[in-house]
Amino acid sequence: MAKSKDARIRVLLECTSCVRGGVNKESTGISRYITEKNRHNTPGRLELQKFCPYCYKHTIHGEIKK
Repeated sequence: MAKSKDARIRVLLECTSCVRGGVNKESTGISRYITEKNRHNTPGRLELQKFCPYCYKHTIHGEIKK
């Protein structure tokens, strides 16, 4: 079957301060969230303020590729 062209897609959000801090991307020390976005309303990359348990504060989590 062909892939559907639904408006809502699932995206991964990753803590930007953990990545900039030099932590390896495959390590467990990076906060990641799964959420959905509407492809038609937000065609660009999604950035949300979320809590990072590794930084112990609210940081910006940006969308990454799967």
